[in-house]
Amino acid sequence: MAALAPFLSCWRLKADGRLMTTATSLLLPVRQDSRSLMLKVARHSEEARGNRLMVWYDGDGAAPVVARRGACLLLLRGGPSLAELSQHDDHAATRHLCAVAQALHRGRARPPPRLVTLRRWFADLLTVRDSPVSAMARALLDDDRDQCPLHGDLHHGNVLWFEETGWGAIDPKGLLGHRAFDYANLFLNPTARMAADPARFLARLRQVSEQANLPELLLLRWIVVWATLSALWHKEEGSNGAAARAVAALAGSVLASRS
Repeated sequence: MAALAPFLSCWRLKADGRLMTTATSLLLPVRQDSRSLMLKVARHSEEARGNRLMVWYDGDGAAPVVARRGACLLLLRGGPSLAELSQHDDHAATRHLCAVAQALHRGRARPPPRLVTLRRWFADLLTVRDSPVSAMARALLDDDRDQCPLHGDLHHGNVLWFEETGWGAIDPKGLLGHRAFDYANLFLNPTARMAADPARFLARLRQVSEQANLPELLLLRWIVVWATLSALWHKEEGSNGAAARAVAALAGSVLASRS
C-alpha cells in the first residue's frame, strides 16, 4: 500500500477495498468523494502500454479514464462483466462485445501511442517450422488491410458495465494489426465448456461475421491461429491449454469443411 500513497494523496482518494496484486499490476478500489474508482499501477511494460492506450481511447468503447500519472491510471470502477450476461444470453453478450470492438477500432484525431505489432505478438508461433497453422498465420499477417490499434485481449471478462457510459473494455495489451484479431478471443471465452460447444461456436461465428462485417472464413483463420498460439503459451507455462486446443480444432474443422 505504501507504493500507492503518493497517488492516494495527490488525487484525494480513500481505499474502498482490498489491494489486489498481479504479476503485472497493482489494483486498488478507491473512492473520490462520491465516485467509485479503480487505481491501477503498472508493474510491467505491457501494462504501461495498455494504460497509454486507455488514455487514447478516451472512454469510447473503454472504461473512462479519470487521471493518469506515470505508470498509474485512475479509472471509473465498473460493474458486472459480459461473462455474467453470457451465461444466460450469449447472443446479447456477443452483440455488446462486437459493439465495443467497433468503438475501439474507430479512428481518433490524435495518433495512437506506440504499439506492438501482431507479427511480434505471434513470434512464438511463427518460429514453428513445417506447421500449416504457422503458414496460415504468416499469410494473415502479410495482409496489410484493415490495420488499426487493437485491444489485444478483448473477452467477456474484460468488458464491464459502467453506469455513466455503458459497456467498456479494460486491460488492453496495446497491439497493432488486422481488426479481425480482436474478435478471435471471444470464441475462447468465457468458459471452456461454452467455447467448445459446436452449436454455440457456429452461432457466434454467424453473428460476429454479420455485425463486424468480416467474412466467416477470415474469422475462422484468425480463431485457428490465435487459439493455437494461446495453447502454445499455456504449454510453455506448464498448463495443458485444453480449451484453446479444443477451439483451434473446432475452428479448423469448420474451416476445412468450407474450403
